[in-house]
Amino acid sequence: MMVRNIKIFLALLAILIMISGCKMWLPWGKNVDLSRSTPEGLYQQGLELYQNKDYPEAIKIFQRVKEEYPLSTLAIMAEMGIADAYFSDKEYLDADLAYGEFLNLHPTNENLSYVMYQIGMCHFNEISSIDRDQSETIKALKAFDRLMARFPDSKFSPLAQAKVRDCKKLLGEQEFYVGEFYFNIKEYQAALRRFEKITRDYANVGLDQKVNQFIAMTKKRIAEIDAKNKSPEKK
Repeated sequence: MMVRNIKIFLALLAILIMISGCKMWLPWGKNVDLSRSTPEGLYQQGLELYQNKDYPEAIKIFQRVKEEYPLSTLAIMAEMGIADAYFSDKEYLDADLAYGEFLNLHPTNENLSYVMYQIGMCHFNEISSIDRDQSETIKALKAFDRLMARFPDSKFSPLAQAKVRDCKKLLGEQEFYVGEFYFNIKEYQAALRRFEKITRDYANVGLDQKVNQFIAMTKKRIAEIDAKNKSPEKK
């Protein structure tokens, strides 16, 4: 009789678990979601944390999916989730490393164009003002160029192209900043080299008119100095 009652209890318990969506109440007062023990459930938990902007916790959960279920297809998605969470949390150095690792581990993945664009954006978001070092601008420019060369038909290529223009304009602005400095201290040859570099390397990004004006003014100053040095009075 007791065995029969236990069987009935277990059967009822199984029905209750199914009705409650794989959740059960245990006597110590915890609601345990059995789906969390699967890679799908764990990944969903990470996704929810990400959507709630709890990026550090999302990274921890995605890392668990990656480490505990390495053969699951969700492990790859978790790797992407880790990189995106770093990026959304403005941890661009860590995001760049995570995207780079994804790129190396999955060279044929269908999301590579997105990953390459995000790598460019990691550097783009770290760009300093034009009076500071522009190494991040150069890295961003190279990343966007690589994306357009490898995936010219990707939906991310037009976005990358716009960012390439932005990067070139910033680099051109820095060259102009230095050139104008040389112009103001009357180092006209040095100024001219900077201005001519802009016309050669950074044309059609919105700087042409003012650069051409400064080139004309600089050449005029150089000519005036040369004429003065060659005049009989100078001799």
